[in-house]
Amino acid sequence: MTDWTNAIMFGVMLVAFTLGLSSIIMGFLSSATGSKGMQEKIEYGFFGVSGLIVCLMLGYGLA
Repeated sequence: MTDWTNAIMFGVMLVAFTLGLSSIIMGFLSSATGSKGMQEKIEYGFFGVSGLIVCLMLGYGLA
């Protein structure tokens, strides 16, 4: 049963890494200007860093 748990954690870890990295990239590629643009960049950055932290926490749990 441990193998199933590890496999599911690994899958969630990959999804979190992919979403986190893509959110950070989208924050850099945002073309909006003014306060709306800064709000988008902050939101994308927050979700990106959160995704990478979740990925690292799950990676620590697998070790």
